Amino acid sequence: MPGDYIGVPSDPYLSKILRKQGDGKVLFADKILRFTGSGKIKQRILLITDFAIYLIDPNSDVLKRRIALAAVDKICVSELNDNFFAIIIPSEYDCLMATTRKAEVVKVIMEATKSTSEYELEVLHSNRFEYNAAADMVKKVVFEEIDGSVRTRFIGKGNQ
Repeated sequence: MPGDYIGVPSDPYLSKILRKQGDGKVLFADKILRFTGSGKIKQRILLITDFAIYLIDPNSDVLKRRIALAAVDKICVSELNDNFFAIIIPSEYDCLMATTRKAEVVKVIMEATKSTSEYELEVLHSNRFEYNAAADMVKKVVFEEIDGSVRTRFIGKGNQ
């Protein structure tokens, strides 16, 4: 399966999480970086099934978050050659992540959403976007190309 570099079928804990949630078909699995509202970077295992997105702590095998695909409103990605993407979930807080396989992750989420709901997920391509880093915290991410490399800036907007 695409992105299955972490051995989901052979990992009893990950298999147990999926069975408990009623998910069986893993469409993508890989390690990613997640950015917290406080600005910390956490390593996570990103699992995408045909019904949900899972974020699992690889050090403790703890399920940190399950996002139903039906709850995802859109995905934001920059127009530059970087690894950042944000999953926008209006009913919860959003999720900013980074992976070298950004295009593949976006494609898998779009295809899974369309196959289960006939809904065409919006992908916003912009070098600046806002996301809800926490329930009461909106942050802006700005991507700039400087001397051939990409500079990423996070601008906190505080409580809303």
